[in-house]
Amino acid sequence: MTIWTDLSPVPFSLSYVDAGGVRTRTLRAGDGAPVVFLHGTSGHLEAFTRNIAAHAEHYAVHAIDMLGHGYTGKPGHPYEIPLYVKHLLDYLDAVGVEKAHIVGESLGGWVGARAAADFPDRVASLQLLCAGGTVANPEVMQRIDSSTRQAVATDDVELTRKRLRLLMADPADATEELVEVRHRIYHEPGFVAGIDNLLSLQKMEIRRRNLLTTEQMARISRPTLIVWGRKNPFGDVPEAQAMHEAIPGSRLELFDDTGHWPQHEQAARYNPLSLEFLAKVA
Repeated sequence: MTIWTDLSPVPFSLSYVDAGGVRTRTLRAGDGAPVVFLHGTSGHLEAFTRNIAAHAEHYAVHAIDMLGHGYTGKPGHPYEIPLYVKHLLDYLDAVGVEKAHIVGESLGGWVGARAAADFPDRVASLQLLCAGGTVANPEVMQRIDSSTRQAVATDDVELTRKRLRLLMADPADATEELVEVRHRIYHEPGFVAGIDNLLSLQKMEIRRRNLLTTEQMARISRPTLIVWGRKNPFGDVPEAQAMHEAIPGSRLELFDDTGHWPQHEQAARYNPLSLEFLAKVA
């Protein structure tokens, strides 16, 4: 399977939208209630190519490159969570979406959770896939920072391959096609120039002031599904359980033999779970 065959069951478009002055890459497919997919740190919309077709059969799917990521614009300042949230809302405004179902993986979940806490009228439901933002673990932060910088600083594709494999319980899920996509993004001049801004949340002082608090999570009133991999290299199961306890009425699903990309590694399990959840709350 390739990205092309993953996407081929449904018509889709890949374009750029002006989101509050930021040129934003977006992949759109399907019709119905809007579902927006948000990727993780140093990621890009291709993180969801195994999910788009299944969801587009029932919903209007949007997968975007977030602020400073992928081929989206890269303003010259550190990207903190309120700026990511603003970019998300600017995107929704730009495409005429009043309220969306938000699916966020890692950093994307962090952003989605803050959006749901602070702007509940813009969020219909929330899915948190190995979401970050509740702890500041120096070892994990250093691993993200150093592995990303090493892959960006040199043209050696093996370092990009290692960075992607770090996310997966099974290295085979870091396909060579994904490696090529990410390697090219990592070596775009704008991406290289903005790496300090993109990795700013891996600095302790900045991360701490952006962390999701228990009070913020308690304000999330939208239906919430939390999906976590038992082999997540960036966060243990107790983090997911604490998130589940903090968000009223949330549902927690733990995936065995799964790392940091449950939607990709376990697409055959995740897609029906997500669609079942959405059908109940849409």
